[in-house]
Amino acid sequence: LILHRTDLIKLNAMLLFQHSVLWALIVGVILAFLLGVAMGGNDVANAFGTSVGSGVLTIIQAYIMASIFETLGAVLVGWSVTDTMRKGVVDTQQYENNPKELMLGQVAILGGCAGWLLIATLCRMPVSTTHSLVGATLGFSIVLRGFHGIRWMKIVDIVVSWFLSPALSGTISVILYMIVDFSVLRRKKPFECGLRVLPIFYFICIAFDVLMITLDGSRLLKFDKIPVWGAVIISLGCGLIAAAFVQFVMKPRFNRKIQSLSFLRRLTFETLKKGYSNIIRYARSCSVRSFLGWFFPDKDRIEDDQTIKLFSTIQVRFDLYRKKVRRNRDRYYRNAIAPLTALVSIYKDKNAMQEGEVPIYILLYGVFGICVGLWTLGHRVIRTVGTNMSEINPATGFTIEFGAAMTALISSKLGLPISTTHCLVRMLLKTKSLTILYSVLSENYRSSLSVSLCMLRRIFVYQHLLEQA
Repeated sequence: LILHRTDLIKLNAMLLFQHSVLWALIVGVILAFLLGVAMGGNDVANAFGTSVGSGVLTIIQAYIMASIFETLGAVLVGWSVTDTMRKGVVDTQQYENNPKELMLGQVAILGGCAGWLLIATLCRMPVSTTHSLVGATLGFSIVLRGFHGIRWMKIVDIVVSWFLSPALSGTISVILYMIVDFSVLRRKKPFECGLRVLPIFYFICIAFDVLMITLDGSRLLKFDKIPVWGAVIISLGCGLIAAAFVQFVMKPRFNRKIQSLSFLRRLTFETLKKGYSNIIRYARSCSVRSFLGWFFPDKDRIEDDQTIKLFSTIQVRFDLYRKKVRRNRDRYYRNAIAPLTALVSIYKDKNAMQEGEVPIYILLYGVFGICVGLWTLGHRVIRTVGTNMSEINPATGFTIEFGAAMTALISSKLGLPISTTHCLVRMLLKTKSLTILYSVLSENYRSSLSVSLCMLRRIFVYQHLLEQA
């Protein structure tokens, strides 16, 4: 009887608590949807900007693909970033005796981030949701508890990742672009060279993606129970299957299609005189400027159309992978639902420690808001990233997507809430800077220097806006 009365008292206290904070839960659900809409119009949109800008995808195709793979990503990728944003930045034990304050703090986070992201999206600025979310979390905690309870080492890790991830992704993209440039684009027969390396790119793409999905992956699908050696074997097997499919199925189809196209290069007196190679010839000189002018790609070089088309499919493939893991992503649906997950957990259990897992219905709710935002507001940021900042073709777009995919996947598994918006823009800047450096270092550098400086100034203005945001 005593135990029964104790249970009734606890139940009554729980009902009173839930009744007193029900309004906060309702407001939080609405604000979480608005935050998802803002993320869809900004984060998802800037991710597809390179594919749309290079002409690989139409904007409607980008919308459809993003909607499908954002939903898959909510299930396939681990939930470590949600936990980082939920419980890693602030010590929730500070609110153990007053969970209501923590609930109000989550509402404030949702409202502040949603408002800022909507403003940035309407202004066509690709900004970082993670930066906004971390700052809002720190802000409400400082107001309520001062500097007590803030996990400064976690803050240091996050801040360091904001600098390392753009540098890493940009470096990967530059190295890959130079490899593609020297092994394919500068060759006398770039199309044949592109066909030879296509299976290798697909092997790397598929194997790396499967490894990141199966290695300590989704608990919902029991991927977290797969051992390391099992994940490696599965990923290598999938990569080999993909490479074999490209080698024996896609390559013959590409050859037949290209041979039947009406716009194949026709022999003329001019082409016979110049030859087929796009490699730029320089006067023999041992100067540093001549070497660098040869090393960096010419911004005025006319690429082979057939070869560029080869990179269209692989760019879309990497783009889709980045959507499935996106965003470890510094934000995405995980960041959209992290405060909402805390709200629901506290409301159900009256426990600030939030011991439960992230419910799948909350993940899907966040994805729904993101898809709505993408379809209604995404075109604004897509134009900024895809066309206004730099000219992109499928080859450069592929290298950008590869760097973004690797950085996002690795950071996701490490639980680092990086800013992939900054990664994407930094990769675009570094890839574009290669052609700008050529114009400065080549023989006509004086005439092209002013144009290059104007381009650099325009690019770094965008990056400055991102850093301030």
